[in-house]
Amino acid sequence: MGKTISEKIFSRASKTDAYAGDIVIAEVDCAMMHDGTALLAIKSFEEMGGSKIQDPSKVSLVIDHVAPSATEAFSKVHDIMRKFAWKFGTHFYEVGSGVCHQLMVESGLVLPGSLAVGADSHTCTYGALGAFATGIGSTEMAALLLSGKLWFKVPETMKVIVEGDLPPMVLPKDVILKIVGLVGADGATYKALEFQGSTIRKMGMDGRLTLTNMTVEMGAKTGIIEPDEETFNFLTSIGNPFTGGFRSDEDSEFSDELRINVSDLEPQIACPDSVDNVKSVTSVEGKDVNQVFLGSCTNGRLSDLRAAAEILRGKTVKKGVRVIVTPASKRIFLQALKEGLIETFLESGCTVCNPGCGPCAGAHQGVLAPGEVCLSTSNRNFKGRMGSQEAEIYLASPATAAATAIEGKITDPRIFLGGLKA
Repeated sequence: MGKTISEKIFSRASKTDAYAGDIVIAEVDCAMMHDGTALLAIKSFEEMGGSKIQDPSKVSLVIDHVAPSATEAFSKVHDIMRKFAWKFGTHFYEVGSGVCHQLMVESGLVLPGSLAVGADSHTCTYGALGAFATGIGSTEMAALLLSGKLWFKVPETMKVIVEGDLPPMVLPKDVILKIVGLVGADGATYKALEFQGSTIRKMGMDGRLTLTNMTVEMGAKTGIIEPDEETFNFLTSIGNPFTGGFRSDEDSEFSDELRINVSDLEPQIACPDSVDNVKSVTSVEGKDVNQVFLGSCTNGRLSDLRAAAEILRGKTVKKGVRVIVTPASKRIFLQALKEGLIETFLESGCTVCNPGCGPCAGAHQGVLAPGEVCLSTSNRNFKGRMGSQEAEIYLASPATAAATAIEGKITDPRIFLGGLKA
């Protein structure tokens, strides 16, 4: 019987003939922890008697969740992380470098066929490169630092086939929101979602990263896309040329299959307070908003900023609405500067913050007050996610975010087709 991409990666990493359902001990290729999870991992490492990291070149520490620090408590965490990274010689990303997941993708540490883990649930993002990437706990991270290995149950794979051409103003974020709405918040629990189809093959790396980023919102262990020319061109563009990786065999076994055609897809929105509470934007148009957030590990990449800037250019953010723009990395910020995107955001009335997680984690830079409504391009809209338990969060694409910012209420971005309001 053939194997899926995930089964092939676990077979390589564990040096066994691994199939879905098998328990394996696998060597991990790269590991990441950030300022929201590193403290517990470091304390656990010390409690386990750790005096040496098995392979520091595979480990990255990132300050991104509360960066710059907003409290003395986080300043202490950052100090501990810096000293730990310098002591053991790991990779270290300082304040302003960007969101951990974007940095791992840009770093060259994650490659097609890699087994990657992170002390964060959205580590699944890296699957867009054809890696198996999944979140782990902080104490698991401590054990990994000591041994370089972890045990895994090889997951079943669910095939998601996406066909058709995306209509104007409909973006990859709309595709994954539609899929989350169809599958449900627990419809893919402990599975790998493998994305296939003509839409995926034509999709750029930024869009693919958006898809895999949100697979955990369906309970999945990871999302994964077969590496192809788009993957290899992206790796070359970041100075890390690579042409390896795996593809699923024709006779490999999939647990489920979902087919969708996006040719007639409308802009989508996830309504409070669940990511799978997905509707078309037209069904909730007119809802007043107080804040719009463009950024996060889901939609803070260059194509996301371009899509929003195209709509905002020459227009003004509605009075009474604050718009926070947070590029996903310093690399993206610099390119956005060169292209004039940052100027467009500032001239339209947006606030542009340093690369990092920003408002998404609800710790600083845009914390919501009771009763406020935010339209966000991030990945979660649970109660209290971005501040008050009494605030409301809607999730949508960068295009919908920009249109909403101009109108001051949830708005279908298609009214701005051709750069003009219809």
